Amino acid sequence: MSSSPSLPASIVRSLALAVALASALLLKAADAPARRTVVVLGDSLAAGYGVDPSEAFPALLQKKAESAGLPFTIINAGVSGDTTAGGLRRMDWLLKRPADVLLLELGGNDGLRGLAVPQTRSNLVAIIGKFRAKAPTAAVVIAGMQVPTNMGADYAQAFRAVFPEVAKEQNAALVPFLLESVGGIAELNLADQIHPTPRGHEIIASNVWVVLEPVLRKAALPATATK
Repeated sequence: MSSSPSLPASIVRSLALAVALASALLLKAADAPARRTVVVLGDSLAAGYGVDPSEAFPALLQKKAESAGLPFTIINAGVSGDTTAGGLRRMDWLLKRPADVLLLELGGNDGLRGLAVPQTRSNLVAIIGKFRAKAPTAAVVIAGMQVPTNMGADYAQAFRAVFPEVAKEQNAALVPFLLESVGGIAELNLADQIHPTPRGHEIIASNVWVVLEPVLRKAALPATATK
């Protein structure tokens, strides 16, 4: 029986190159970090009231994560008009999808409506409790809020103090004041002087990113590296 004719050297080299490229791509895919999820549980600030969704701060955080090479998808769960009580009611539905980080941006409407500060605190704690019951090792970031003194100086002070107190108690990271350098500045807010302009959202995203970036970098590490 005659032997099979050998393949031309050029074809052999091409096949070898194709196999090498395929192997390299498979190794790269295996080494690539799995994408993780950040849920932004918020109100009209997160929802981007009055601006295009792409201009709201959660979308800007997505761009910052991508630029930093961090494998996270930012899920915008902002609902205009929502309170901490509304956010708590939504948690069971939100938790149907796993999340690695919760960015809790609620409470502003509680303050604007003059709702009882102890109830706001209780709701924030309950939201975090539900989240950690589902994902015990997941990280939480709380966005601090403030209200004008038209509700009274005592109320404004008590309301402002809730966010750092809950963050410390619940071992959560804290954005001291979400609207730092935005709140009360006319040109950075829409005509209602409550909701930020696109430029205002850029500043908010920067305020959040200072705190969120190290949280994401830690969350992106393999489980063995964080022990």
